[in-house]
Amino acid sequence: MTQDGQEFDWDDLKVFLAVARAGTLRGAAESSGANHTTLTRRLSILEDRIGSRLFDRSKAGLVLTQLGEDLLPYAQRVEDEMVSAARVIVGRDAQPAGTVYLTLPHGLAMTSLMDDLSRFADLYPDIHLNMTFSNDVADLTRREADVSLRVAHKVTDDVVGRKLVQMSQAAYCTREYAKRVRDNEGEGLSLIGWHEPEDQVTAKWVQDSYYPKAQLKHRVSELVPLITLAASGLGMAYLACNLGDRHPDLIRAPFQKPLPYRSLWLLLHRDLRNTARVRLFVDYLADQVKARRNEFWVAGTVPYVGAE
Repeated sequence: MTQDGQEFDWDDLKVFLAVARAGTLRGAAESSGANHTTLTRRLSILEDRIGSRLFDRSKAGLVLTQLGEDLLPYAQRVEDEMVSAARVIVGRDAQPAGTVYLTLPHGLAMTSLMDDLSRFADLYPDIHLNMTFSNDVADLTRREADVSLRVAHKVTDDVVGRKLVQMSQAAYCTREYAKRVRDNEGEGLSLIGWHEPEDQVTAKWVQDSYYPKAQLKHRVSELVPLITLAASGLGMAYLACNLGDRHPDLIRAPFQKPLPYRSLWLLLHRDLRNTARVRLFVDYLADQVKARRNEFWVAGTVPYVGAE
């Protein structure tokens, strides 16, 4: 406590220790990397606040007064505690621990992102992933999750985020069904619909596809049944390429090029962008996805495979 009733500032004690160890102001400035004039002024201010000298000036340098000698062990103990605290913080950052709450849509559970999550868990065993698979959009501002993976054209939430990659989509079917496909805009074929009215045999997305003459005969309300039914030969289904290409029983239907789809976004709460475990997770996942961007955005015409 200083003469004016204020507590010592750690920066003041660092100046005191630097001078006590060097024995001169110039030496203290060199060892601490501080400006000589600034160091001199700060020591004078500290002594004024205490109301007594901490050093006696002489031609040989600076020598501790009795008050300075009494203060020295206390300053050293404060320094030891600050160094210990810094080690704890650095160690925690070097080996982050805790839980990262992640929310993502069901469809991503069938992509290579699951391999990324598994590898992350192996690399950082002290970080636990609490994952919620839901097509509902998590409100990060209300801390419903720490991190969110979202498939969308754009994001308007007041959150920190980045667009990882533009995705593409294509029509997928079984190899057997592909033998029926001709270069005739899908005439005589069927596409599995998605929530369209029962009396509707086409839709805008069908007209915009490479198979505008294909008809909607069947409908589903969830992604997993859509994939399963397409893999059973019910018809063609439009899927994101990073999902459809991964399924062992599906191939891209012939006579088409992949079409632009939504983007994959990685979002997090503003307050967590400097949290070690969250930052580590976000950076890791972003790097993995960007390294495999060709898996998400696919170009090129699919050849006729009817002879296979």
